[in-house]
Amino acid sequence: MSLLDALVQQGALKDTDLPSLVKTANEKYGGDLDTALTDFGVSKETLLSFKSNYYGLPFRDVDAGRVVADVLKYIPEDAARHYQFIPIALHEGVLEVGIVDPEDTAANNALQFITSKSNVPYKLFLISKANFERIVENYKGLTGEVEAAISEIDSELADVDTTGVEIIGHDATSGVDEAKIVEDAPIIKIVAVILRHATEGNASDIHIESTGDKVKVRFRLDGILHTSLILPLNVFAGIVARIKILAKLRLDEKRKPQDGSFATRISGRKVEFRVSTFPSYYGEKVVMRILDPEKGIRNLESLALTDDNLALVKEALARPFGLILITGPTGSGKSTTLYSMLNALDRERYNVVSLEDPVEYQIPDVSQSQVMPEIGYTFATGLRSILRQDPDMIMVGEIRDKETAQLAIQAALTGHLVLSTLHTNNAVGVVPRLIDMGIDPYLLAPTLVLAIAQRLARIVCPESRQKVPIDEPTKLLIDKQFADATPEVKKKYGLENITEKYNVVPSPECPTGTRGRMAVFEMFKVGKEMQKVILTNPIESEIWKVARAQGMLTMKEDAIIKSLKGELPFEEVYSEL
Repeated sequence: MSLLDALVQQGALKDTDLPSLVKTANEKYGGDLDTALTDFGVSKETLLSFKSNYYGLPFRDVDAGRVVADVLKYIPEDAARHYQFIPIALHEGVLEVGIVDPEDTAANNALQFITSKSNVPYKLFLISKANFERIVENYKGLTGEVEAAISEIDSELADVDTTGVEIIGHDATSGVDEAKIVEDAPIIKIVAVILRHATEGNASDIHIESTGDKVKVRFRLDGILHTSLILPLNVFAGIVARIKILAKLRLDEKRKPQDGSFATRISGRKVEFRVSTFPSYYGEKVVMRILDPEKGIRNLESLALTDDNLALVKEALARPFGLILITGPTGSGKSTTLYSMLNALDRERYNVVSLEDPVEYQIPDVSQSQVMPEIGYTFATGLRSILRQDPDMIMVGEIRDKETAQLAIQAALTGHLVLSTLHTNNAVGVVPRLIDMGIDPYLLAPTLVLAIAQRLARIVCPESRQKVPIDEPTKLLIDKQFADATPEVKKKYGLENITEKYNVVPSPECPTGTRGRMAVFEMFKVGKEMQKVILTNPIESEIWKVARAQGMLTMKEDAIIKSLKGELPFEEVYSEL
């Protein structure tokens, strides 16, 4: 039931008033229903009291003079004005936030992300729009890093855009060091704040784009984009130019995409950023992937593998030769798994070499090389050279074409352990995909050791788990999913006697109920029976039968098992996989 329907039901409005009310709100007040409701005789006090009951939020009439600057610093002014929420107090370690429209999903998502950066729990209060407007004026004079930088822009940005940014280096004719101008400009402060906040907020990507009238800065957290900053349009060109300088990209090339990278120190540790620019209607869009070495290189035990899958991976890595393939879409965690495998190898005893595009994380004692297709250095040409480097283990970032696939197979046949990635929907699709690329089954059967597929799913916060009796529809869904699983699998994971499951209940410490992501896997090893299938009838249905008989869990089933342990929300099983 909508708020308007509830008002009608309570007698505060007439059903016949709704069409004209909505029309008045849209045409006269730009969609502001609250103001339109006062025109129809609903007093502000009545409306606020009703909304408080309707949303289940306490109403707070805040004295704007009592909201101190230290509290306002928890939420940037641009985000507060855009989403119409604002910090009003900090009580016993809990940030109290006033919000005008509790139904605004974007506002709730943004608030969750912003507060997660400072690791402070928050509590929502309903406030009136007029009260919000009075409080937001307290930002005037607030000397936060972004606000101070923007206040300096008006007098300096023109020079930064036209001369200080576009011309890099020392101008002998003018005697002015243009690079120094860029470093002194306030634009540098804005970029620094964006990078630090994204890294400290555990974002994986930064999106910076112009919408024509403003600049949106969005951070990707747990796979979902959140708008974190709204900046004035006049800083856009300077921000893009500053990032291009850091990534060593051409400033005068704005008509085609460019790729680059740079590294900086944030909170005492080195963090790398992979930069991509893309020409769009309102100017170049910039996307930066955050590569934090502290989070990127993990051990195998931390990958959330089941005991059986962990044993399969360790067995495959112990092989002297063969091909291990990981498959999944972009952003499914393949690189993290690959790096964990490289990290598990004995790099002191063996010569480990990698071909990557790009090199995301540096691993000690691994000879890592970045391919550069623009100069003819591809995965295929790199593989030819690697074989002259006396390697024992080879990691190839991705098998993209027939030539790379053939060279990887040849390397595996000649006594090398080869790790790589491929794009298919599931693990059993690896074999048909390689055959479609032109690999002969008689070469694939003896070389493929392990095929892995994976996706990422959100993790339930420990304080947001609530154990409840399992309902009949959920039980039926689980029974249907595991209908063709072996009796050993059902017994191992207790699937025949499920009586409980976990619900996700948002808490003050974790308002969304989830934080972070973990991988779910499916994998099968290639033994004699699987080799026979590859040689005689390498289609998905036949490969599936053998893999299933070996006890393979699908990604969906892996997610179900983890949700029954309270690690993942059950909703992730069917919404993300």
